[in-house]
Amino acid sequence: MKPALSVIFFTVLSGAGYGLWCWLGAALAAGAYPLGRMDVLVPLAFGFVLVSAGLLASTSHLGRPERAWRALTQWKSSWLSREGIASLVTYLPVLAVAGLTFAGSAGVGIRIAGALLALCALATVLCTANIYRSLKTIAAWRAPQVLPLYFLFALLSGGLWLWAWLALATFYPLSVAFPLALLMLAVIAAVIKTDYWRRIDGLPSNTAGHATGLERLGQVRAFEGPVTEESYLTREMAFVLARKHAARLRRTAVLLFTILPVVGIAATLSGRALWLAPVAALLAIAGLFVERWLFFAEARHAVAAFFPLHRA
Repeated sequence: MKPALSVIFFTVLSGAGYGLWCWLGAALAAGAYPLGRMDVLVPLAFGFVLVSAGLLASTSHLGRPERAWRALTQWKSSWLSREGIASLVTYLPVLAVAGLTFAGSAGVGIRIAGALLALCALATVLCTANIYRSLKTIAAWRAPQVLPLYFLFALLSGGLWLWAWLALATFYPLSVAFPLALLMLAVIAAVIKTDYWRRIDGLPSNTAGHATGLERLGQVRAFEGPVTEESYLTREMAFVLARKHAARLRRTAVLLFTILPVVGIAATLSGRALWLAPVAALLAIAGLFVERWLFFAEARHAVAAFFPLHRA
């Protein structure tokens, strides 16, 4: 399908913000995070900027952005509606953590608020991933790797920003456990993403026979097109990325969201070159923009079998 920049910005930026909030909330719940005001409020506020920027970007993809609130009413059947509700609910523990931090609370309250923040952030990422996994007409998004990758990329990108703050602020002795965990996440994400690409490369060709389920009967040809004029599906879903471009972009994505951040993390483990921590976070975000563009560009909607495909 034709990638929409607004949706790419939404999934990458909000994913990083929710990942940052998840790490921060989990660390607060475990009592493993310093409780100074700046220690908590700066990453909390940065996560707020990332999440809010992503959510605002998502509304620009709507035909009538002022009616976006109506999407919240279909929570019984729509993952998009559930995502919207979860994203708004997540702001409540954010406010709770901020309020308790201002009050200087170091008791069970900040731990409960941190746990709720982590859970709500993960629930929102789950809903985002399921928006795409629920679309039966796009086989690539039904792959089992989609859900874990959304979690991994959110935790990786958000974790790198939290690590960048901790590394540069140096308010307390840095532990190697957190950057090592991020290093492992980067490697695991690259392995699963490579397996995902291998899987979608092996999907059956997008033909009318495959789209209708009648290919076992022989060659299927449409007598007439399914629509008489251009529609959203024909504009957005009939798009094919050339294989040579896909291969180059895949290598670029892995280089940016795994290889270079791993090098940056390894360089900071010695306590030197801590300035590489925010560089690694920026590179990972750039890599995820490429990865997410591919995620949409390589998705083949069943409707594309009946229309001429636009190549890139």
